[in-house]
Amino acid sequence: QVDLVESGGGLVQPGGSLRLSCVGSGFSFSEFAMSWYRHRPGKERELVALISSGGLYTSYADSVKGRFTISRDNAKNTMVLQMNNLQPADTTVYYCKASRYLQSDEEYWGQGIQVNVSA
Repeated sequence: QVDLVESGGGLVQPGGSLRLSCVGSGFSFSEFAMSWYRHRPGKERELVALISSGGLYTSYADSVKGRFTISRDNAKNTMVLQMNNLQPADTTVYYCKASRYLQSDEEYWGQGIQVNVSA
């Protein structure tokens, strides 16, 4: 059974930091690209950050560049999103995703974790 479990969300003041973690199980974690998505009200679902299976390649949405850092530890089946200088516009639910596109498309999603940035 595939499972992606997010943790680390919560309430933080503007300018503060949070560290989101995503732990995967039930699949070959090190063979999958990992990413974080968010879906803010009134906006399209947004790819926030992505990291390749080996961790050598990362990509970020313009809205978070310079503030968020994605990393992974394949030995621990864990991906982390370090979020600094959080702003109210970052408030929403964040989703962890694992993806691999070979002969078939494989995508797994976490259940999401709430991030609230408010004074």
